[in-house]
Amino acid sequence: MKAIVYSTQLFEKEYLAKANGKKHDITLISNPLSLDTASFAEGKDAVVVFTNDDVSASVIEKLKRYSVRYIATRSVGTDHIDKVAAEAAKIKVANIPAYSPESIAEHAVGLILALNRNLLHAAAHAKNFDFRLDGLLGFTLKGKVVGLVGLGNIALALATILKGFGCKLIAYDPFQKHFPEDINKVSLTELYREADIISLHAPLTEKTKHMINTKSLSLMKSTAMLINTARGALIDTNALLHALENHTLGYYGADVFEYEKGLFFEDHHKDKVKDALLTRLLAQPNVLITPHQGFLTQEALQEIASETIHNLDQWQAADQLINGTKIKANI
Repeated sequence: MKAIVYSTQLFEKEYLAKANGKKHDITLISNPLSLDTASFAEGKDAVVVFTNDDVSASVIEKLKRYSVRYIATRSVGTDHIDKVAAEAAKIKVANIPAYSPESIAEHAVGLILALNRNLLHAAAHAKNFDFRLDGLLGFTLKGKVVGLVGLGNIALALATILKGFGCKLIAYDPFQKHFPEDINKVSLTELYREADIISLHAPLTEKTKHMINTKSLSLMKSTAMLINTARGALIDTNALLHALENHTLGYYGADVFEYEKGLFFEDHHKDKVKDALLTRLLAQPNVLITPHQGFLTQEALQEIASETIHNLDQWQAADQLINGTKIKANI
């Protein structure tokens, strides 16, 4: 199968090449998929994309004109793909069902600890030989209530870690029928009101977009810590900024940003005009934002590459079966 991999980062090339093992004719490019770069897929059976690629209806229509039949995303989430348009174009879509949930869960813990214990401020002071303890007061995680919004693989991995810290766990997930005995099932309103730390693990849909808004933020403790390693648009950034600037939210840690497309995964430090909302967020002393790196572990990259190639394998096998059936029918 001929495939082109868009938005390829240097760190993943080795994993993709190893997983492929020369089974498929794969072209790796660093360019993101867009209307301008869709032409690179001409003559390919499949395109392989990532979360910040443009896989909107107009791009899909262009891919269809180039006879692309498959779209594989190197992510669990598929909210960046117009699946209705893909179905109409008869282009099949596949994602990564799951990969190293511990990688994202451990990153969430890193955000929690870094914020709680003021590690960035302490390190910056130490580099200047300022070893005072002023402004570095934190709190212990033992006994704190952690609310998990969504109880999928990542949230469960995070729960396992936090139980080791002695945290009390509550969760909201309308689609999860079976809750572990040590995680109390609560309503979303109860979770917002009771949790000392709230960690988001919901997919981005029309219903979950901006689920964290002025109303939900008003329900949270003024000392609460909000962690987002899921999707940036789960949060209304303007409402979040208002809460942080008015001290009605204690901390915010995220590995995502509502408007990260075209921004994250690239070097923008020389830009004369920078994103105004992100600039305001980063200026807050109680905010820590990382550039969508929760997946960036050796284990996760290996699983992502393996599952991506597996999707191509499955499509190729299906094609061969169909072609074989046609040949036999003609005979």
